[in-house]
Amino acid sequence: MGDFLSSVVPPGLIDVLSALIPPVVVGTVFCAFVINLLRKEMAPRRMDGSLVSNDGAAQDATDHKGAAEVRETGATNETPIVQGGERAESDGR
Repeated sequence: MGDFLSSVVPPGLIDVLSALIPPVVVGTVFCAFVINLLRKEMAPRRMDGSLVSNDGAAQDATDHKGAAEVRETGATNETPIVQGGERAESDGR
C-alpha cells in the first residue's frame, strides 16, 4: 500500500498528510463532544429540571417524591396584579 500511495502522491504531501491526520481526528472528536453536550443542555426542560422528552421517567420521579410532589395550577382569573388604587397598564391608556 505504501508503494502505491508514494507513486500516486508527491513525497512531500505524504508527510503533510501524516502530520495533519492526528490533529484533525482530535479536533473532530472534540467538536462532536461539544455539539453533543450543547444539544443536551439546550434540550427543553420543565420547571422541576426534568427533560420534556422523558415523560414516563418524569412521572415515575414525581411519584417517588411523595409529599414533595410538584403540582402545576393554572391561573384562576385573568385580572392583573395591582396594589391599592393603582391602575393596570391597559386601563385607560
